[in-house]
Amino acid sequence: MDKITFDNEETALLVHKLQGYFESELNQEIGQFDAEFLIDFLSENLGGYYYNRGLKDAQGLIRMKLEDIEVEIESLEMPTD
Repeated sequence: MDKITFDNEETALLVHKLQGYFESELNQEIGQFDAEFLIDFLSENLGGYYYNRGLKDAQGLIRMKLEDIEVEIESLEMPTD
């Protein structure tokens, strides 16, 4: 798996969200550098878990869609002896 990275706009949004969380939930301020450092740490150490969960969710969705397709194909079968 490639390293999880974010563009400047995404990073700015994540920093803003993290700063808001720290302020509202922990009553602490966190600077932009510290927030970016924490985001990098979380991405490197926890990102793979979220990424893998997303893959499993996608696999489950594909399985469900394939089952729907199988049912649709079976409904097209012509009666035979």
